[in-house]
Parts: sequence; C-alpha cells; structure tokens
Amino acid sequence: MYVCSCFGITDKQVKDHAAAGACTPRQIASVTKAGTDCGSCVRTIQGLLGRGACPRRELLEKGDAAAVLAAETRQLVPAAGSGHALADAA
Repeated sequence: MYVCSCFGITDKQVKDHAAAGACTPRQIASVTKAGTDCGSCVRTIQGLLGRGACPRRELLEKGDAAAVLAAETRQLVPAAGSGHALADAA
C-alpha cells in the first residue's frame, strides 16, 4: 500500500527503514522524502512507526554514536535496485 503518493513510498519501505533504525517521521523523510511535500502521509508514517523501542535512541543513550552513524549510513544507501533515488545516485 502506498503511504506517500507524492514520492511513491510504500508501507513496506517505511517498515524496512524503521527496522534499520529510522524511529521518527523526520528520519523516514530524510531517507525517502515521504512527508516533505504535501504532508498528508505524516500521520500514517507515525502510525506505522508506533511507539515501540527505538534502536537509534537506545544506542545514543548508551553513548554509542559510532553505531548510530553506521545505521544512518546503511539507511542512506539501500540495496541496489531498491528504486530509491538516493541509492541510484550513489
């Protein structure tokens, strides 16, 4: 199901990025652009992310900034053929 029709982002893509450590709509937007045009999908993204544990926040609280940076790097370079513009530009 499409979550963001402006950029063609699906619920699966949001969930995949969440599993990789994106814990907020802003973090999802930084990877996918979802929520940055008309904004109508932000509440749906919030619903998909839920209020569960955030691996990135837990790492920051432990003082492991290097692990957080590594997780962010993995998010910015998805697997080849994922259909993400950022991946295609890399």
